[in-house]
Amino acid sequence: MRISAGCQITYDCPQPTPMLLMISPHPSRLPDLVGPHQVSFDPPIPARDYTDSFGNTCTRIVAPQGRLVISTRLVVEDSGLPDDHAPAAWQRSVEDLPDPMLMYLLGSRYCDTDRLSDVAWTLFGQGPTGWGRVQAICDYVHERIQFGYEHARATRTASEAFNERRGVCRDYAHLAVALCRSVNIPARYCTGYLGDIGVPPPYGPMDFAAWFEVFLDDRWHTFDARNNTPRIGRILMARGRDATDVAIATTFGPCTLAGFSVMTDEVVA
Repeated sequence: MRISAGCQITYDCPQPTPMLLMISPHPSRLPDLVGPHQVSFDPPIPARDYTDSFGNTCTRIVAPQGRLVISTRLVVEDSGLPDDHAPAAWQRSVEDLPDPMLMYLLGSRYCDTDRLSDVAWTLFGQGPTGWGRVQAICDYVHERIQFGYEHARATRTASEAFNERRGVCRDYAHLAVALCRSVNIPARYCTGYLGDIGVPPPYGPMDFAAWFEVFLDDRWHTFDARNNTPRIGRILMARGRDATDVAIATTFGPCTLAGFSVMTDEVVA
């Protein structure tokens, strides 16, 4: 199947403001693009891409004083298959993990494992390991947090989501990542497009989605504590330790978000 996706983000800046954007598809999805990935700025401004330490494509700009509209559009060829399901995936001991995985066991800005370690071992330390342990964590987070856009807060940590029991998809992902890391399963945060393909109505408002990946056996596996079911048509944009590493826009100066919209639709022939 083909999926059309894109976004439009509007900022009002009182002065020229450097920005770091993550609005491009992840390099792993570039072979699936149908035509070019289009990024436009109104008014037109220079932009430069680079690859960060996590392998994500980042765009550097300086937003001019006044209003800037950032728009993207892409079409990808997708398998149309739901997320992989691998219940036999096994958990490596810490001493046997590849060196690059160790950073994904550590706490980070929003995944405060130091505040959740005791809870994680109490809840999940005596149960199954590997895939079964991650699924138990997803089940727990899915039931514990009440979803609602009115509950969004950009500064909420995993432990705060655990205590407040409410949030949006990033909070589900942060809590699940922190619990996985606390029981020695490498986990990383993901963001991208996820439409309602294959999901019965009613549909909620479209937004960027957050999910996570865990390292089991010898590869990364996708999990989604918010939806807690395999989904069709994920378009990965970025991976990192938590939302700090994959923010759609990081601004280095005062500015106001004046508009925001996301679209993800199956292209019907």
